[in-house]
Amino acid sequence: MESMREAADLIARAERLVVFTGAGMSAESGVPTFRDALTGLWARFDAQTLATPEAYDRDPALVWGWYEWRRELVERVSPNAGHEAVAALPATVITQNVDDLHERAGSPNVTHLHGSLFTPRCSSCGEPHRPREQAPGGEGPRTPPGCEHCQSPVRPGVVWFGEQLPVDALEGAVEAAAGSDVLITVGTSGLVYPAAEIPQVAARMGGTVIQVNPDSTPLDPFCAINLRGAAAEVLPHLVP
Repeated sequence: MESMREAADLIARAERLVVFTGAGMSAESGVPTFRDALTGLWARFDAQTLATPEAYDRDPALVWGWYEWRRELVERVSPNAGHEAVAALPATVITQNVDDLHERAGSPNVTHLHGSLFTPRCSSCGEPHRPREQAPGGEGPRTPPGCEHCQSPVRPGVVWFGEQLPVDALEGAVEAAAGSDVLITVGTSGLVYPAAEIPQVAARMGGTVIQVNPDSTPLDPFCAINLRGAAAEVLPHLVP
C-alpha cells in the first residue's frame, strides 16, 4: 500500500505526465493479445504469421478477414476501469494497442505506435479508406475493398511485423517520454521494440517510471515503482 500511495502522490504532483499502454490493458476488456491462442476458424493459424506484409501478399482475403474479425470484436467490448482512469488523468497517452478503447473512454489525441484497426489505407498509394457501414461478416476470408483513388486492395491500418513504426508517432512518443517527469507504463511486456524503449527514454532523462503489471517484465529495472496488479484494479487508485 505504501508504494500505491507514493505512486498516487507522484502522479498528483506531475507536471508532464505520460501514460504508455500495451496489450494487457485491452486484454482486460476482452481483446485477445497476440500471445493468446486463437479460437474458432482462426485456431489453426498463428497470429504472428497473419500479421506480416508477406501474409497479405499471399492471401489478402485471409488477412483482411482476420483483421475485420478483430475490429468487430473490439466494437463489441467496452473500455474498462483502467481506460477510464487514464482518461481522467491530465496525461499524454501513448499506446501499442490498435483498438480505440482509449478514445472511447475519453482520452483525446492518443498516439498509436502500431497503427489502428480503424484507419485502413490503400496497399498501393497509401490513401486512407473510409469504411462503409456493414453487418458483421463472421469468421473467415473476406475480399478487401478497392481503393477509391487507384482501385488497389485496401489493407489494415496497423503496423505489421517487419514494418517501420510511423515516424511522426514514434518521434512524438520519444519527445513526450523524454520531457516527462512521470511516466506510467501499463500492461506491456517490454519485449516489443522499438516501443519498449519509450519507458527507458523517460528513465534515462530523469523521469520517474511507474509500472502497472501483474508480472515482472524487462522494464522492472527502469521503474522507480512496480505495482503488481491488473490495470483495471490498480489505476483507479492512482487518480487524484
